[in-house]
Amino acid sequence: MARRKSSIVEDLLEITAALPWWMGVVLAIIAYGVLHQYASLGMPINAASGHRGYMVGEQMARAFAYYGQYILPLLFLTGAAASFLKRRKRRNLIDTVGSGKTDDALRNLTWRDFELLVGEAFRMRGFSVTETGGGGADGGIDLILKKEGKIFLVQCKQWRTYKVSVNVVRELLGVMAAKGAAGGFIVTSGVFTAEAQSFARGQNIELIDCKALAAMIDQALANDSADDSTSGKRVS
Repeated sequence: MARRKSSIVEDLLEITAALPWWMGVVLAIIAYGVLHQYASLGMPINAASGHRGYMVGEQMARAFAYYGQYILPLLFLTGAAASFLKRRKRRNLIDTVGSGKTDDALRNLTWRDFELLVGEAFRMRGFSVTETGGGGADGGIDLILKKEGKIFLVQCKQWRTYKVSVNVVRELLGVMAAKGAAGGFIVTSGVFTAEAQSFARGQNIELIDCKALAAMIDQALANDSADDSTSGKRVS
């Protein structure tokens, strides 16, 4: 399904929301400082006839800076807030699944929350994660991981009843070859067929079913707790 064309405002919000929240705050401060300083500069009162075009351009730029000094920081701060809330939501998903607070926690997630959960699990394993928004009913690459200069692709399959077939593995292998990825992951809240597991062997593709994902989250939480304990000991 083709993605609708977005506006500049939507693009700025989307880009800022994908950054760490504090970067959005920094961008807001920088944008206000630069635009406010430019908007506060005085304009020449008189201009020669040959420079009237330049004067018009300057007036338009000053007008943009005057309004932009309030609009751009607001957009960056809105994106920062979205980034903060999304980060907290990811962590809450990890804590809920890891602690087993609800029955069938993985299977009850929406496909979007499932992608957020998987992305956070990989972040906790030391990967840099980019969410492509390619998930949903039409599948595709949902996450792009980077670690030690290598790229890995992830497909998330939030399927409650169907087994992930070998066709999905073949599809990911083809995309990996086209993108030059070092490896790939297919993560599902269900299970894989025996044929899919057999085909994935030796292809640099790791299949992660519901049990393996739960174990990965538990291990990440355990490592996180150990790191916090170590940091506390060093501080004391």
